[in-house]
Amino acid sequence: MSETDQPSIAVQPLTRHIGALIDGIDLTRPLGATQVAELRRALLAHQVIFFRNQPISLDQHLALGRHFGSLHVHPNSPGPEGYPEILQIHADENTRRIAGDRWHSDVSCDVEPPMGSILHLHTLPSHGGDTLFSSAYAVYESLSPGFRRYLEGLSATHDGEPTYRQRNRLRGIDDTGRRFPKASHPVVRTHPETGRKGVFVNANFTTHIDNVPAAESEGILRLLFERFAAPEYQVRWRWEPHSIAFWDNRACQHLAVWDYYPEVRSGYRVTISGDKPYL
Repeated sequence: MSETDQPSIAVQPLTRHIGALIDGIDLTRPLGATQVAELRRALLAHQVIFFRNQPISLDQHLALGRHFGSLHVHPNSPGPEGYPEILQIHADENTRRIAGDRWHSDVSCDVEPPMGSILHLHTLPSHGGDTLFSSAYAVYESLSPGFRRYLEGLSATHDGEPTYRQRNRLRGIDDTGRRFPKASHPVVRTHPETGRKGVFVNANFTTHIDNVPAAESEGILRLLFERFAAPEYQVRWRWEPHSIAFWDNRACQHLAVWDYYPEVRSGYRVTISGDKPYL
C-alpha cells in the first residue's frame, strides 16, 4: 500500500477542552509521513491523544517518538540497559511513592522542558490506575483579562531537587553529589506551534514565583494549582493493557492516580525533547 493510499486516522474528541481517542492506525507498523502529520495535528488540537490495543515493543516505541523529535533522557531515572531514552513506569507492593502523583508537566525543571511524552502501559491493576490530564489553555482562558496580563509579566522557578531527592530517598537510592535541573520559565507560555497561551506552573516542580513576596507567590500558585485540579478542564483516561497516551507537555499537565496498591501497574515512557518556553 502506498503512503497516499493509507487510511486517515479517526479522531474522537473526549471532552470540550482536552483529549481525543485515535483509531484507524497500527502503531506496531512503520508510519508514513501522512499518518505522522495527522497525529501531530490531532495532538496540537487536543493536547493529549489516546490509543487502544497497541502492543508495541521498546524499539517501536522509540521509533514512534522519533517521528516527533529527538528523544529526551530523564535526569534522574536511567532507562533499561541499551535503552537510555526509555523511562520505566512501574508500581507494585513494594512501591512507597509513584512517579506522577502530583499535577505536573514532565521535567519542567529543565532549561528546555520536553515537548511531549508517550506512555505505553502493558500491565494494569484489576481496578484503578487512571491518569488525569488538565488543559493549560483552558486554565489560562478561565482567568480574568487583568489577571492574565499580570501573570504574563511573571516568571517562576522550577526545581527538580526536592522531587527527585525525595523519590530517591524513598527508593533507597544514594544520590549524594548528584545535581538536578533547575530553571526559570514564564508563568504563561506561548505554544510554539499553535500560538495559544497556557499557564506553565505546576505543583510538582514549581517552587515559587520570581521577584515577588513569598506570601504573594504562595497565593498565586495555590490559585493556579487549584484551577488545574478543577474537573471541568480535565479528561480522565482509563487504561487497558497496551493502551497508549501521547501528551503535549507544553499545553497540559497530568496526574497519575495511585488507587491500586498493592497491585502492579507497569509500562514504559518515551519523552520527546522540547525548547525553551517563552511568553
